[in-house]
Amino acid sequence: MLGENIKKLGFGLMRLPQKNDAIDLEQVKQMVDLFIQAGFTYFDTAWAYAGSEEAIRQALVERYPRESYQLATKNAAWINCQTPEEAYAQFETSLRQTGAGYFDFYLLHNLGGKRTKYFDDYAMWDWVQEKKAAGLIKHVGFSCHSTPEELEAILQAHPEMEFVQLQINYADWENPAVQSRQCYEIARAHNKPVIIMEPVKGGMLATPPQPVADILHAAEPDSSLASWAIRFAANLPGVITVLSGMSNLAQMQDNLAYMQDFQALTASQQETLQKAQEALSQIPLIPCTNCNYCAKVCPMQIGISGSFTAMNYLTLYGDKQMALGQADWLVQGQGLKTANECIKCGKCEEACPQHIAIRANLEKVSQELLEK
Repeated sequence: MLGENIKKLGFGLMRLPQKNDAIDLEQVKQMVDLFIQAGFTYFDTAWAYAGSEEAIRQALVERYPRESYQLATKNAAWINCQTPEEAYAQFETSLRQTGAGYFDFYLLHNLGGKRTKYFDDYAMWDWVQEKKAAGLIKHVGFSCHSTPEELEAILQAHPEMEFVQLQINYADWENPAVQSRQCYEIARAHNKPVIIMEPVKGGMLATPPQPVADILHAAEPDSSLASWAIRFAANLPGVITVLSGMSNLAQMQDNLAYMQDFQALTASQQETLQKAQEALSQIPLIPCTNCNYCAKVCPMQIGISGSFTAMNYLTLYGDKQMALGQADWLVQGQGLKTANECIKCGKCEEACPQHIAIRANLEKVSQELLEK
C-alpha cells in the first residue's frame, strides 16, 4: 500500500501555535524536532493555510535532509481563481514558500459541491499528472469533505488518483451531515488508501461533553481524551496516516506518547468508543471544525466559526458568560462582525465542507446568545 512505511501520525500544519498575532516559529521548530526524533515523517500544509508553508520551510525544509520526511500541500483552485493560470500559479507559490523542491503528496483541495467544477474547468486533473511526470510531485490525490455520492462520482471519473484525504472521527462516523463511515468505505472499495483529517474534530474531541469524557476517563484514567480520537482513526485499515493539527508542544508530546508505539484497539477499547459515540449523539452541537472556508467568502466578515464555538460552549456547559467570553475573544476580538449582522446571502453555505445550515445557526446565536 502507498505510504506503508509512514507512521500513523501526521503533523497537520493548519493550526500552528501563535505568538503576538503571528506563527510562533520557535515553538514550531521545537515541535518539528520532537516529531522527527520520535520517528514520524509526514507533514501536511496547504497554499490556503496562511503562513504555514513559510513556517514549515524555516522549521523543517531548511533544517533537515529532504529525503528524511514527506511533505504534502494542496491546491485550492476555487479560492479567487478566475483562470487556469491563476490556479496553476498556486503550485509555484507553494514551491517557493516551502522551498521543498518537490512535494511527496499533492492534493486537489476540498473537492465537492461547486468547488469540483473549478478543477474540471481548469483541466487540473491532467495538469497535476504533468507535474508528477516532471518529478515535481510523487503522489497525487485529493481531499474531500463532501457526500458519499460525490466522492463515488469523483473516484469513478478519476481512477488515477492515488489516495483520498477524508474527515474521519468517532463523532462523525455515523453523523448524517458528514457520513464519515460511508465515505471511508467508498474510498476503500476503490482500493484507495486514506489520509485522515480532523480526527479530533477541530479540537472538540479533546474536550468533549462531560458524559463522553466520563466514559473515556472511566475506561482509561491516565489517557488524554484526544488520544481516544486519534487512536480511533489510526485503527482503521488502509490508513496512510492520521493528521493531528497540533497547536503547542504539550499537544505534540501527548500525541507522541501514545502514537510512537501504536497498537490496534482492543475489543474493550472499541466498546468504550461505541458508548462515547452513543452519548455524543444525544448532544445537538453545531458541527463546525473552524476551517474558516466560510470566512473567505463572507461579504460581511462575520465571525462565523467563533460564533459557533461560543454557541457550542453554551450548549455543552450552559454557561452564558463563558460563551459570551468566547464570542468576545473569537469574534469581536479578531475585528470580525457578530452573528446578528448576517445578511443571509448564503455564500458561506456553498463553501462549508461540513454542510452546516450557517444562516439558521447564526440566527440561533443571535437569539440565544447575543440578545439581552
